[in-house]
Amino acid sequence: MPNNMNSIAKQYEIILGSGSPRRVKLLKELDIAFKQIIPNTDESILPNEAPHTFALRMSAQKGEALANQLKENQLAITCDTIVILNGIVLGKPKDQSDAFNILTSLSGNQHEVATSVAFSTKDGLLLNDYESTQVFFNSVTSDEISDYIATKEPMDKAGAYGIQGMGAFLVDRIDGNLDNVIGLPRTLLNNLASQILNKGNC
Repeated sequence: MPNNMNSIAKQYEIILGSGSPRRVKLLKELDIAFKQIIPNTDESILPNEAPHTFALRMSAQKGEALANQLKENQLAITCDTIVILNGIVLGKPKDQSDAFNILTSLSGNQHEVATSVAFSTKDGLLLNDYESTQVFFNSVTSDEISDYIATKEPMDKAGAYGIQGMGAFLVDRIDGNLDNVIGLPRTLLNNLASQILNKGNC
């Protein structure tokens, strides 16, 4: 697979619009230089908003929030990861009780993780899209859920778990890319970069 992100990075200074250490790690593995600026946005879902529409709106909105901080030669990558169970978006838990309820609802069930990625400049959104992965949870006990919540790992994660961390025991298998579940789908990044290059935006 051609490294389109590497080509983009030769044209733009890359800005990762995220405070997620997991996204930082995944982007570093692509061996491109980047800086971080963390956007400040309202991440509330709108009434009757479809899950994928919400994810796309959020990644674009985060890019918009950075626009006045970007320079002419900078390209922002912003993301939003959501967990969808039976058509309902499960966000980050509000507290430990909410985390317990979320993980209990996921136990023994299949859900979807969708991560939307947006590329933006100071002039606005260039393009965005999302990738989906199906995640199959093991059936877990209340005690196992409580012990996991006690580690505090679930508290800053959509769906209240981290597949790359101590939450790995929750997952039986996935259908799709693991890095999408972690929060930065690198195949999608490469595809979006290819679209920009083909349009001659660089």
